[in-house]
Order: sequence, then structure tokens, then C-alpha cells
Amino acid sequence: MSSAGLMVPPPKKTCGDSRCPFHGHVKVRGKILTGKVVSISDKQTVVIQREFLQKIPKYNRYERRRGKVHAHMSPCMEVKEGDVVTIAECRPLAKTVSFVVVQARSGV
Repeated sequence: MSSAGLMVPPPKKTCGDSRCPFHGHVKVRGKILTGKVVSISDKQTVVIQREFLQKIPKYNRYERRRGKVHAHMSPCMEVKEGDVVTIAECRPLAKTVSFVVVQARSGV
């Protein structure tokens, strides 16, 4: 089992998904983001909401913003709504999906 080039442990379950970064043919590159799962659709796509700070230069202050990212979830990942997950960028898998779930942690 490979670690997909990341510093995260591979999942205990195995899967036959070709889009899995651990058991398939998808290479991981670029950004690595962390966020909370707000929606799971059709068992393979999850919507992750992440919060970040945006600087307003005029006032020299920051404001809190939120953004949503779609990611592919392999069958070997145990993810449910409210969990905090780590996602990594890969090639485009669908029109709005360019990330894969690489690590799941239980919710807050």
C-alpha cells in the first residue's frame, strides 16, 4: 500500500476505485486543504466548507470568509457529515471536482 506521496497514513480498508489516491491511478499534487464535510452526494462526492481570513488593506484588518470545495471520496474512506477531512488537489475528475479526500477525522 502506498501513502500517495503524502504524510498521512493509508486507510485500513482497500477498494477497487480507480480514482482513489491510495489504491487507484490518481496522482496528488498542488494544494492540501482542511475543512468540514457539509454534504455527501451520491456516495462519491462530498462538499467541504472551509473558513479562512481575508485581509482588507484599506482598514488593515481581516474578515472571516467561507468557501465550499467539491471532492471525490473513495469507498475506503469512512466519512460522514460533520467530520473534518483533509483533501488534496489532483487532476480534474468532473466539472467541479478537482480534489480527493486523503484523510478523515471525527467531527468536533
